[in-house]
Amino acid sequence: MPAPKSAVLNWLLAVISLLSILYPIAVYFGIQYFEPWVIAAVLSVVLMIRIIIAPSDKQWSRWLLLAGIAYCILAVWNNNQLTLRFYPVLISFGLFIVFFSSLFSSQPIIERIARLQHPNLPEQGIRYTRNVTIIWSVFFVINGSISAITAIWSSFAWWSLYNGFISYVLIGLLMGMEYLVRVRTQAHVR
Repeated sequence: MPAPKSAVLNWLLAVISLLSILYPIAVYFGIQYFEPWVIAAVLSVVLMIRIIIAPSDKQWSRWLLLAGIAYCILAVWNNNQLTLRFYPVLISFGLFIVFFSSLFSSQPIIERIARLQHPNLPEQGIRYTRNVTIIWSVFFVINGSISAITAIWSSFAWWSLYNGFISYVLIGLLMGMEYLVRVRTQAHVR
């Protein structure tokens, strides 16, 4: 019996997400066998498939994907290793723009996410989510800056280690710390 269409799409989206996350590792190993333009072209195809199979209703998500595809076109045209290294920088600064610009809207991005679970967010929760949005904005600037530094001045191995492992560990640590703080600050609400 064939799998339902949504299950296949979810599986394909999971594979695309994994490929995107593993980009630095794929570049590190792929550059030994392929020209840089080939790796950029593959990433471009992956991003195009993502747009086609699951068009996002979120404007910022579409813009990030389109920026990624534009980057890939530039990387194919340049056909050099240095250009390949700047994809994580693009992603970090793209996320910074999304998070930071949301601070000037009626609901910052973290508040929108929180309201999915708590539609009647109290004033304290609104302040908290605004502060968390600021923290993530700062994180993405720092992460993007370190990614740029590793792209320009470090070896391919160090670039891959930071962008393919350390940055994800830092994201996980920040998420974990935020969760622990949230649990402590919301303990009196329950």
